[in-house]
Amino acid sequence: MSTRRDRLKKLVKVQEQLKALHETRHATFLAAASAAEAEARDLVGHFDQANSLSGLFPDLYHRRIASAVRRQEANLESARREAGLIAAATARTNMVERTYKDVRSRDERQRSDRERLDLIAQKRQPESDD
Repeated sequence: MSTRRDRLKKLVKVQEQLKALHETRHATFLAAASAAEAEARDLVGHFDQANSLSGLFPDLYHRRIASAVRRQEANLESARREAGLIAAATARTNMVERTYKDVRSRDERQRSDRERLDLIAQKRQPESDD
């Protein structure tokens, strides 16, 4: 059976991976929102040009611009949700790390106490042999 310290160490690792996943997703949503914003800006720029096809297909341009704006808003909302999940994962990671460090220091303290007691017992043993 694994010790509590080993389980906590594994849990810290899992929590850090989960936090990294949320950070990656957050960055992906922000990049997608930025790309959608750039697409909308590009379409608006082409819409105003004299040689564009926007005069022939204005509804198509308007739909694509509206779609790009909706994608941007949806991605920004997803990024906000992921930011909340990052904060929660960070709090959980910190809590587990603190617990792991406490358990590790307690184990080390107990081990050093046992070593001292063993030394004391070894020193007393020759005295009792005399």
